[in-house]
Amino acid sequence: MEQFKSITVNMTVIAIISLLLLAGNTQFRQWSQFAKGEAAEKTGDLNQAMTGYESSIHMYTPFSPLITRAAERLWSMAEEAEKRGDRERALITYRVLRSSFYSATWLLQPGEEWIKRCDERIATIVTNKKR
Repeated sequence: MEQFKSITVNMTVIAIISLLLLAGNTQFRQWSQFAKGEAAEKTGDLNQAMTGYESSIHMYTPFSPLITRAAERLWSMAEEAEKRGDRERALITYRVLRSSFYSATWLLQPGEEWIKRCDERIATIVTNKKR
């Protein structure tokens, strides 16, 4: 019985350490991708910026402040494209934001409010495009 307890404790410790390493790695990659997005946005490379922010959302971890910040940056980029009259760029950016959250499925669907907002903007742009 003592050997069973020892094995159980060791397995539990190994599982906890593994989960912590996984979470730490994911957080590191999330911050790294967000930083790449910011750097690209500063140089005016909107495609790379979009990719960095999108990848940051893909590295979803609950309660991470970067998820909201990356979503806000993508939303802002889409709004700026709309203001410039670049409907295609705006449409692509809204779709990237929406699909980022769809691909980040966790125990629950994260970003439901962002998805809804993107769906509304996409519908408006597509409807206005047909006119």
